[in-house]
Amino acid sequence: MTQETKVIDSRLVSEGAQVRRRRECTQCHERFTTFEVAELVMPRIVKRDGTREPYNEDKLRAGMQRALEKRPVNTEKIEQSIHHIKSHLRGTGEREVSSELVGNLIMAELIELDKVAYVRFASVYRSFEDIKEFGEAIARLGD
Repeated sequence: MTQETKVIDSRLVSEGAQVRRRRECTQCHERFTTFEVAELVMPRIVKRDGTREPYNEDKLRAGMQRALEKRPVNTEKIEQSIHHIKSHLRGTGEREVSSELVGNLIMAELIELDKVAYVRFASVYRSFEDIKEFGEAIARLGD
């Protein structure tokens, strides 16, 4: 049994990323709200070892949050950064992108959000071996 609904009102929300629709059931006249998000195709990620995996926003968010742990950065700014990264990846127009590109985009966002988080992320991402590499990363922040 398919229920028919009619749209009463539509508006863009979340900076245009979602459409909020007020709907009404044509049979019972009950009203409800739906949120619609365009399903945009994200490129696959080609890792350093050549394996490919689908883009995983949860993985990206977890990596950024790990670097930002106990740092004074609000969630809204983190979400904006994730949105910037996704937009850049979609903007490439490529079906596949390297994990190196994704890592560099994350570092570019982190350096703007919090320099300590940037150094944390870079130390893991670039596999710093000694204190000298930390010093070099910190020195680059001054440039």
